[in-house]
Amino acid sequence: MSSPTPVTPLCIADDATFWPWRRWPEFHRWPDRERTLVVIPLAGSADWGLGHPMDAEEIVLMSVLREASLQRPSDLTLLVLPPVRFVLGPDAGCAFAVDPPLAHGLLAELLASVSASGFRKVVLYNSSPWNEEFIAAVARDNRIALGLQIFRISLSGLGLDLHPTRSQTRGQFQTLVTALTGREPETPAGGAAGPAARRWGDESVHPLLDAPVPLAVARDAGASLLAAAAGKLIGLLGEIDVRAPLANGGKILPEQP
Repeated sequence: MSSPTPVTPLCIADDATFWPWRRWPEFHRWPDRERTLVVIPLAGSADWGLGHPMDAEEIVLMSVLREASLQRPSDLTLLVLPPVRFVLGPDAGCAFAVDPPLAHGLLAELLASVSASGFRKVVLYNSSPWNEEFIAAVARDNRIALGLQIFRISLSGLGLDLHPTRSQTRGQFQTLVTALTGREPETPAGGAAGPAARRWGDESVHPLLDAPVPLAVARDAGASLLAAAAGKLIGLLGEIDVRAPLANGGKILPEQP
């Protein structure tokens, strides 16, 4: 009898830090809201030519966050929102993409809700290279509008970059998805550097030169990749945690005559 096909959960999360699993009385009594880090994940959907499903970004993004949450120090308090799946996607290989004003408005609403709940530190945690400049703009705009401390972390900064021209880690990303899903990648049409890897205009794309590793090898290698990325994420979250609050509650005061 063959083993059952692995099933990826609808949302990969650490139950202890997942915002939707908290009841309103817990929020009412929540201690030290200004030190709690609220994490808003942003997950794109795209065919990156890795032979894996289009939700590979989210699988890696949320798995690294869950591992970091499970391994974090006891004094690092996190609250994680469900992933935002409607983000920018400028290429035909991207799915469920929205235009910049809509994406900006969606995040602005989420940030306003977080602010209204009394939390002051927010981390925009992003998977897609196409959204790195976008979250920088969102952070600037809403830090002014809402007086929030907004920080940005992308998978590229954790050693898991998908950018087609700058990335040297697309092979590692593929291996990690193999390990997390329990599925070996399908061979893209045209080979390892098939159409999905050649779609990016006239840019020089770094192809996958090596064949995908077998599942048995990927499981061990993926465990190391996951631990390394989660360790970097814990370090960054720890640095954010000790940052002093914004002066004047984030308000920009008028200049004194």
